[in-house]
Amino acid sequence: MNTLKPSSAHARITKGSITTIGLCLAIALLEGLDLQSAGVAAPRIAKEFSLSVAQMGWAFSAGAIGLLPGAALGGRLADRLGRKRVLMLSVALFGAFSLATTLVWSFESLLVARLLTGLGLGAAMPNLIALCSEAASPTQRSTAVGAMYCGMPFGAALAAAIGIVSPGDEGWRHIFYVGGFGPLLMVPLLALWLPESAQFVEAKSQSVKRAEPGFVEALCGNGRTRATLALWISYLGTLIVLYFLMNWLPSMVLSNGLTRVQAGVAMMMFNIGGGIGAVGIANVMDRFSPRLTVMGMYVGIAAALAGLAGAGGSVSMAWGAFFCGLFLVGGQSVLYALAGQAYPTEVRGTGVGAAVAIGRLGSILGPLVAGQLFALGQSASMLVSASIPLIVIAAIAALTVVVSFSPRLASGRVLPGGRGA
Repeated sequence: MNTLKPSSAHARITKGSITTIGLCLAIALLEGLDLQSAGVAAPRIAKEFSLSVAQMGWAFSAGAIGLLPGAALGGRLADRLGRKRVLMLSVALFGAFSLATTLVWSFESLLVARLLTGLGLGAAMPNLIALCSEAASPTQRSTAVGAMYCGMPFGAALAAAIGIVSPGDEGWRHIFYVGGFGPLLMVPLLALWLPESAQFVEAKSQSVKRAEPGFVEALCGNGRTRATLALWISYLGTLIVLYFLMNWLPSMVLSNGLTRVQAGVAMMMFNIGGGIGAVGIANVMDRFSPRLTVMGMYVGIAAALAGLAGAGGSVSMAWGAFFCGLFLVGGQSVLYALAGQAYPTEVRGTGVGAAVAIGRLGSILGPLVAGQLFALGQSASMLVSASIPLIVIAAIAALTVVVSFSPRLASGRVLPGGRGA
């Protein structure tokens, strides 16, 4: 009789973990669809509202600007109100304003709709990372976060597919209908089926006995300053390049004389590669040396960018996009997993949210700077090549995070401060 009890408990824990990761995966898929929707719809939005290339750069960045305060606020509230509650509010917010995007009538209204959509999207991600990190065992946390994060590129690929099959100049609204109704339908499912993090509940009950750590203490306490700064730099450099490609890859393909369908195929290849990379590289991180994993993924990013910069035809462009997605998106999933392990339960939302918020500066700068340089006549291949030094800086910072917590992180164990996490 006694030998059956641990097995039953383990089964219940496993089932709850799968439910949590599955629901978070669905939300990440819808978030990826919405984040990619502006890039896929850009040519037709620009045509309908007679927008310049520079204005479209601002439209891309408006959503990214909302991501920054959304991530910081969503992470902080997650440590106070709970991951589940904040995630539900975030999903409802980005669903409602994705629908509102279909009703815009001018450049200014488009900026407002995308800004508020980004606020909800930004608040969701720290909660998704925290929920998946806390639902998995310490030796499977990278894989759990990677499994959730693969929904982002697959959702983006779905946005590209909707863009391909949506006919006419008015078809761009179909992407935002899916990106709006989908999240709103998920809210009641989250209320019914998503369990609150058991680790958060336990940490919250214990925190009643002691003062709640302040924002700075959450980020820098117990020797976390170096890792926090390194995480921020790695997020910033990687996301500048990732969001530059997410938003401008379709326009880059069109500028090479290829068709809209070929641009959609390249975007789908980018995101399919990203989905494979998100799970695959995170799984390698759990099974082998984190240091070698981080080094390998950044070498892969640099090589893929060089290949994309030299691509000219539809086939080479599609494969270049695939490998950029494989290593860039896969690398970002590893960074999210690192952030989830770098902070103890009681401040995990705050730490992850701050790192995501800093990274969102990259998602603002990437599309905006690229749009301005395109407007000045710079070529797409030059911009892709110029992004490689940023990847080198991000790689050094990510390795610093791993080394900061060596040898425990190097052996795949939990980082300091992750006890009870």
